[in-house]
Amino acid sequence: MIAGHVVRTPLVPTITLSNDAGVPVHLKLEHQQVTGSFKLRGAANALLSLDPERRARGVVAASTGNFGRALAFAASQAGVPAVICMSKLVPGNKVEAIRALGAEVRIVGTSQDDAQEEVDRLSAEHGMAMLPPFDHADVIAGQGTIGLELLEDLPDLETVVVPLSGGGLLAGIALAVKSANPRARLIGVTMERGAAMHASLRAGMPVLVEEVESLADSLGGGVGLANRHSFTLVRDLVDDVVLVSETRIADAIRFAYRQEQQVVEGAGAVGIAALMAGLIERPGRTIIVLSGRNIDMNRHAEIVSGQPAEATRA
Repeated sequence: MIAGHVVRTPLVPTITLSNDAGVPVHLKLEHQQVTGSFKLRGAANALLSLDPERRARGVVAASTGNFGRALAFAASQAGVPAVICMSKLVPGNKVEAIRALGAEVRIVGTSQDDAQEEVDRLSAEHGMAMLPPFDHADVIAGQGTIGLELLEDLPDLETVVVPLSGGGLLAGIALAVKSANPRARLIGVTMERGAAMHASLRAGMPVLVEEVESLADSLGGGVGLANRHSFTLVRDLVDDVVLVSETRIADAIRFAYRQEQQVVEGAGAVGIAALMAGLIERPGRTIIVLSGRNIDMNRHAEIVSGQPAEATRA
């Protein structure tokens, strides 16, 4: 359904990481997607799957930035009104990028949960279709097309390293990859600060986690206490989840730029951070998904120049 609406992103070998890890390592350049992140796949699939009459009433979503940008783009292409609700923690560059695509932006509270309350109200009062950024079957299916591409490009893959937030990306890729290759290992990587899915997996159920600023701002937000899909899929299909520090995220952003000539945001760099830190045991033939590039370029310049790894400034 999304063919023609998204880019089939390249899978490229990385000599430096391969030499450091002692195994073949490839990078999935999903940050080269049209809107700068993988989110367009799920957003486009969910939007196009809506009944035309419901779609015409408009769509609404909560976002930490990248899903909102993707949904705003997909909605503009389809001529559909869109409202994106975000918290005050979302960096300004991501907010402005969404506005530039014609979507209405609402800044609500200091967490993804606060933004979701506004989404629920708009959906109930105006009949807008609510499209969650990760916990939605069509969104997960859209993200799963990445896994299909990985299998086509590197059928003998052994380990796939994927950024982890609400779990839509990791769940979709894991479903696709493990269906064809059950022995493949799927590793989720997230930041140490406010890692909601990691905390929920440890608790055995979705739990609330305080949102705090992080270089990996796109990985912020909760998983939803009423999570229907992504928590269970991540719990059942993913082999391990590892955490990386702010310093390691900054190092990975710097490495991606200097060694790979790739501009990636903090969330997109966490897989590189985990591999560089030796947190992926026995990786074998490895793919690292670079999930997004939507970083404030002034902040990127600071990180690349070696300034301290402090939290992203909105």
